[in-house]
Amino acid sequence: MVIFRIFSAITLVLLSSCADFPDKQDQPEATDVSVKVVEPKVKTPQKVEKSSIEPDVLFMLMTAELAGQRGQFDIAIEGYMEAAKLTHDAKLAERAAMIAMYIKDGYKTNEAVVLWLNLDNKNLTARKIAALSALKIGDKQGAAEHFKVMLAVDAAGFEGAVQELAGALQKDGKVGLIYDALEVLATQRPGQAEVYFMQSLLAMEMNDKSLAERKIQQALSVRSGWDKALLFQAQIAVFSGDLNKAKALLTEAASKYPSNAKISKMLAQVLIKAKDYEAALDVYQGMIANDPKDWESQFAEGLVYFQLDKDGKAEALFEALMEQPEWKFQAIFYRGRLAEKRGDVKQALQWFDKVTEGPLVFDAILSSVSMLAKEKQFVEADSRISQALPKFPKQKPQLILVQAELYNQQKQYQRAFNVLTDALNDSPDQKDFLYTRALIAERLDKTAIVEADLKKILAVDPDNVESLNALGYTLLNQPNRYADAEQYLQRALKIEPNSAVVIDSYGWLQFKLGHAEKALGYLQQAYEKQQENEIAAHLIEVLSSMGKQGEAKEFFDKVIKATPDDEYLLNIKRRLFNGAN
Repeated sequence: MVIFRIFSAITLVLLSSCADFPDKQDQPEATDVSVKVVEPKVKTPQKVEKSSIEPDVLFMLMTAELAGQRGQFDIAIEGYMEAAKLTHDAKLAERAAMIAMYIKDGYKTNEAVVLWLNLDNKNLTARKIAALSALKIGDKQGAAEHFKVMLAVDAAGFEGAVQELAGALQKDGKVGLIYDALEVLATQRPGQAEVYFMQSLLAMEMNDKSLAERKIQQALSVRSGWDKALLFQAQIAVFSGDLNKAKALLTEAASKYPSNAKISKMLAQVLIKAKDYEAALDVYQGMIANDPKDWESQFAEGLVYFQLDKDGKAEALFEALMEQPEWKFQAIFYRGRLAEKRGDVKQALQWFDKVTEGPLVFDAILSSVSMLAKEKQFVEADSRISQALPKFPKQKPQLILVQAELYNQQKQYQRAFNVLTDALNDSPDQKDFLYTRALIAERLDKTAIVEADLKKILAVDPDNVESLNALGYTLLNQPNRYADAEQYLQRALKIEPNSAVVIDSYGWLQFKLGHAEKALGYLQQAYEKQQENEIAAHLIEVLSSMGKQGEAKEFFDKVIKATPDDEYLLNIKRRLFNGAN
């Protein structure tokens, strides 16, 4: 589903303006002051041709340029500003402002921006910088004035401009100031749908869903058919966990605006999220009937058929989409998934290997590796990972984890440990590497490393339930550490009281402490939530210790049928049932 993301990594400082300068020197950062924009009292500035530059202005410009090249930025700023005042050239004021921002001199930045706006009152970049400065010192009224001009000059770009400002203020925790400044603007200029819409986005960022709903309603009361607002209203419902409301809103909107593909597609996506696949199929088929060249909807229709196990219809759609260049490789990938689904490993690999372009190339490699691992073709799987590592540097952590899991499946624990240790040499704080190595180290009885790795995770993420549980469970192997184990497991249980694995660990702790009845209750609760063999093994062990051998054996016989090769169950069989059938 497309989700409105409020904050993007956008900077307001265009360092290209200073690209010909050497690296900046260390400068103290000045305190930001509010920008007070004075309406220009000069005549409309005319473009200054080189031939008309007065000698004293030319001297100022040359001095400013040389000063910039030498790192004398204060002199450069003053030179450009004085030249701007004499020539009424806004470009020179802009250059002064950009240099001031580059050296993080808030006072000089504001001074240059005031001049810039006096010379070019409607310049949106200058307005954004001025608004940012006002917001940083809490001047909501000043920011609202700048917002008013930005909205009047470029209503279509207003949303993007406010998003840039929000991105710049997010790290300072001052996003709420933008909402307040927009509220001032809304009071001054009521009935601006764009303002209400942005307030709704910001309210969601502040986790105030009720306020977000009110503001989006205001936006829609001004512009009733605004598809962007309708979509976001539905997304608020999705974020709030109310899929029925989202479905109702989008169904109503789709009936009012049947030709609006954005609304229909989001309705289909919400229906899929609600697992109402047949209804989603109807929506996609309606869109395709209206536009037979809507390849995106045809691809989505194929995915729904895939989900519904209507593989023949899915195959036909993907085969047809292979003729469309934009969708060719996605269609090939899912033909591979269909072949995998019917157990044709050879054909699935052939399809996956043909995915050489598009967004699913990496997914195709992972699918191949996963399928080969299931078939116990570990050498080929490992070879594919080795080939992928230099090609996908951004996905290297994921590939290393997959490679470690391959070795783990083969019981090559030392090899898996070595791979993760090498990875941690390059990325010593990578949590997934630390956690996975801790699990492997436990297999190798490297208890000190298990504890060190998990504690390193908890040092920066003290509520990491996986690490709390793993550390607590590992310490149960040391009778003198039961008290420590209990502390970790109680913390994990408090954070995630419904987690089956945590409940299992806590039940196993109770067994270790000699509280068999209490342990049995926790373990039965855990197994009801998640039918895992390790939990089953714990249950069988506790039942057997309580003298309930018949019940334990009956339960064992039931679970071993589904997974006859499971190591936990086989271990229980050797220890408790003497290899009996």
